[in-house]
Amino acid sequence: MSVDDSIRAQLSKSLSWREAHAGFDAAVADLAPELRARRVDVLPYSAWELVEHVRLTQFDILDFCVNASYKERAWPADYWPPPDEAPTAAAWTASIAQYHRDRTTLQRLAENPAIDLLAPIPHGSGQTYLREILLVLDHTSYHVGQLVLLRRLLGAWATA
Repeated sequence: MSVDDSIRAQLSKSLSWREAHAGFDAAVADLAPELRARRVDVLPYSAWELVEHVRLTQFDILDFCVNASYKERAWPADYWPPPDEAPTAAAWTASIAQYHRDRTTLQRLAENPAIDLLAPIPHGSGQTYLREILLVLDHTSYHVGQLVLLRRLLGAWATA
């Protein structure tokens, strides 16, 4: 395996990270519906707000990478659900499913040897594919940590 192939494989694997800490899938697994929109006094977001924010942001970065007609979204309105919105069970499931689909697409992008990870994205302003993939990794990891903390504060995280 070449260095390039190794780096691509590691990037792809890291998008669904489960080794050094809890990943997105563990952070959202089996959260009781009545806790999904609940906030705690010390944190400004509910689990639903965090899940939707991660999904919306990941989609935006993916869209930027692959869509030559990409249009920048409005911050913060297009990156967060309405405050205090409670998701239906279907909305929760759909958000997580879309997150998974977009993550898989990003993994395929990272693995694709036809894409020069160090090349600037043609319709960008100097951003590279590697930078955008690392941005997704960093952003998701940050918010997964918040999800785990929120679940601990809600008494909904196994600490075994």
